[in-house]
Amino acid sequence: MNEPLIQARESFRFYTRLNLLELTGVKARNIQELLILIEKSPDSVVYHHTHHFLQQHVYLSPEPPNDFAYWVKGILGDYLLAEQLASIDIYDFNSLKELKEKICSVIKNYIPQNVQCIRAVPLGKEFNFIKAVTFVLPTLYQTKNLAEFLVALKKVTIHSLYFHIFESRLRLKQPTNDFSYWLETSLGEKKIADALNRLDPYTHTMEGLRKKICELIENRIADC
Repeated sequence: MNEPLIQARESFRFYTRLNLLELTGVKARNIQELLILIEKSPDSVVYHHTHHFLQQHVYLSPEPPNDFAYWVKGILGDYLLAEQLASIDIYDFNSLKELKEKICSVIKNYIPQNVQCIRAVPLGKEFNFIKAVTFVLPTLYQTKNLAEFLVALKKVTIHSLYFHIFESRLRLKQPTNDFSYWLETSLGEKKIADALNRLDPYTHTMEGLRKKICELIENRIADC
């Protein structure tokens, strides 16, 4: 039998977020321009083009590619570069700066070997850079123990789930998420926290991810 459940040292407040999208007016017509403009882009632009698929297509698994890979493949018809960009696992990065550097590195390494294949797209097919302005809002759910956390987890929206699983890594700049951090530091539930950290969120839909986390907690409660 496991250790008995305890009250948390600090309660967990569930948050959610809303994104307002803004056209920047910046456009790329070919690979060279795409590289230059990505390097100049603020984090809010990189964030949108690498994460919004995960927010919109919550019932798809595995995850769709990032916008850069999608444009390179669908508009430029460059399947090799698109594959390289799509293979970048954004969950491996704890900062948008590092993610941007990786994307730029892939393109930089590709250009010298494929200069003859580089072309400009027709008018209207350019890559449009979009900025995400994020608003973080508290929900009504605040929990003090594992049982309350489980109840709230089943009720919050997928936007709240996304915020605490995906965006938290960029915010904390650590290889963890809000749930695991709270479970370990406030409840002493290191086993569950580690199990949650080992989950690959990109191989689950958002609802599938919620179900898996709930199962981990339900098993812990049942063992008490």
